[in-house]
Amino acid sequence: MKLRIRHVTRYQFDDPVKYGLQQVRKTPKSSHQQNVLSWSTDVKGGRKELAYEDHHNNTVELLSIDKNAELLLVTSEGEVDITQTDGVIGRHLGPSPLWLYKRGTEYTKAGAGVRALVHETDPKAPDLQRLHELMAQIRKAVAYQTGSSDPAWGAEEVINHGQGVCQDHAHVALSCTREMGYPARYVSGYLMLNETIEQDAMHAWVEVHVHGLGWVGFDVSNGISPDERYVRVATGLDYGDAAPVTGSRVGGAGEALSVQIEVAQQ
Repeated sequence: MKLRIRHVTRYQFDDPVKYGLQQVRKTPKSSHQQNVLSWSTDVKGGRKELAYEDHHNNTVELLSIDKNAELLLVTSEGEVDITQTDGVIGRHLGPSPLWLYKRGTEYTKAGAGVRALVHETDPKAPDLQRLHELMAQIRKAVAYQTGSSDPAWGAEEVINHGQGVCQDHAHVALSCTREMGYPARYVSGYLMLNETIEQDAMHAWVEVHVHGLGWVGFDVSNGISPDERYVRVATGLDYGDAAPVTGSRVGGAGEALSVQIEVAQQ
């Protein structure tokens, strides 16, 4: 399936920016089940300084914000061809060792809530069966609710509140699967929705490394493994490694941010 994607991020500042840098992770890569046919990033109110691949094998663009800019507009767009693999991504690629993805983070610290979810699965079941059972338990324990979470919540806080968004589901799944002994990573990407083309945020899911299969994707929020509607962009230990934009600036008080994403079948 060929998908056409357009991702526009607009920053309006009440006070001019004196200095600013951004790391942008919006660029898909050709690998495994996806082939990037075209991709470009256009910047108004700033410029692209360079692009590089980080230790998670993500494409990162470094942008500088123009001095005294009151508007920054970043437009990324292109076409990607996706092959259906039922969520199986395959062998591990990139410079980071596989064992790194067993490491916990502030977002994915395991506690009583995580261990209770893991306990609900059958340790004697085949890997895929047990992992699908786990994802179903997480979805039951944490209801998907837009605007219901705090970006600073870790896995245990998400479980305690019993609600969250795709980022929260991913952090709980990472914590649980690592507690079970699997390497697991956060995935940020694009998802074609059936009911609308326009969206206001990227999607998030997880991939777990299963012996004999390699990386396998699980989308807790939608209760499925990723299909040809999913475009992988960035991976990492948690949201912080795969966030679409990170950075810092001097000045630029009174920021107003808007995001517009369009994903459609070509």
